[in-house]
Amino acid sequence: MSPAEIGVVMIAAMLALMVLRAPIFLSMALVGAAGYVWLVGPAPLLNYLKGSLGSLFVSYDLSVVPLFLLMGNFAARAGISQELFAACNAWVGHRRGGLAISTILGCAGFGAICGSSLATASAMARFALPEMRRHGYSGALSAGTLAAGGTLGILIPPSVVLIIYAILTEQNVVKLFLAATIPGLIAVAGFILAVMIYVRLVPGAAGPVTERKPLRQRLLALRDVSHVVAIFAIVLGGIYGGLFTPTEGAAVGAVITGIVAVIFGGLRWRGFIDAALETAAATAMICAIVFGADLFNVALALTRVPMQMADWIGEAGIAPYAVLLVIILIYLVLGCVMDSLSMILLTVPIIFPAFMALDFGLLAEQQALWFGILTLIVVELGMITPPVGLNLFIISLLAKDIPTRDIFVGVIPFLCSEAVRVVLIAAFPVLSYWLVGIVFG
Repeated sequence: MSPAEIGVVMIAAMLALMVLRAPIFLSMALVGAAGYVWLVGPAPLLNYLKGSLGSLFVSYDLSVVPLFLLMGNFAARAGISQELFAACNAWVGHRRGGLAISTILGCAGFGAICGSSLATASAMARFALPEMRRHGYSGALSAGTLAAGGTLGILIPPSVVLIIYAILTEQNVVKLFLAATIPGLIAVAGFILAVMIYVRLVPGAAGPVTERKPLRQRLLALRDVSHVVAIFAIVLGGIYGGLFTPTEGAAVGAVITGIVAVIFGGLRWRGFIDAALETAAATAMICAIVFGADLFNVALALTRVPMQMADWIGEAGIAPYAVLLVIILIYLVLGCVMDSLSMILLTVPIIFPAFMALDFGLLAEQQALWFGILTLIVVELGMITPPVGLNLFIISLLAKDIPTRDIFVGVIPFLCSEAVRVVLIAAFPVLSYWLVGIVFG
């Protein structure tokens, strides 16, 4: 059997294990180890594990992940998500569908501190969902808004998934954060527009319109989230301004958010321990997936399947946008069965070389940034695609009174919004690197 055939068998075996509900990291690690032994023998595998395992997990670039996770856990305990929702509601709550719009804006604000889609969805759902239900919002609109709003956590900087992409493709994290800004703002605008259209097409979905709050009350609501704005400005402003590396910025952000949690959120020793344990558990899960994906991708590289795929695509003369369409469809399908991090770790080392072999008339860095943002958007779309989008499961667990069918119906307007955004970013790559060119020249 040729190395390329072994590579195909490895991919099929890994997918089969996932279908059988084996843990994703274990599926990748077992198949990767077996393929490595099959190709070069057990001794080289042991040598690789001895040398790479330590270097993989002491990576300076990877150290930013637990720091941003800790920052997100502190933010959840500081009551930041609730304060953001209240401030947004004070300004737009009087509009038709105002609570849903407030939820979208609150998710965007919390995602700018948290960096995790699932954490954003679950944090906002705990109080936004009861509030929307209390004001007569339909279960479909309430659940769909929260599921879609949660996805903003992985695109709006800082994003844990974007950091992993940067490490895998050897891109600049700061440039990727900047590249994600405009697509992230487009997502927020698209979701708000989706809510506005939905409540006009289904008038009873949003309940009665509330009275507009006085200006003084709205200004006080802004004052209540001033520390959130300060955290965002210090962390991302310091990173973009060159004062911090991403890792240093994450460390500063974690410390400041921890202080805010103590002062404003009443964080005490027990809460600190819980935040640390949750961060450790999430970091361990990420490290396990990173290890499994690394072993699988190294073994697959020995088969030369990724390189042969890139060469074949480059020589076949296939229209670049036809290949891009196939890549998008692959991510949409995988998004229904895998979480975002696993998808990125598994597919980027295989697909990225093939994508970079295509000629879109862009500079190499521009094309890499574009691919990263487009990939993240499609992964994000997969998280709210029925029947098994992960954010839909989170909302279903938190909103047991809302039928699953209603959750699926409620997310449809946001799926349409995301589809439009995918087309926009695919058709106009400049949206994903224009800001980088402005800042870095």
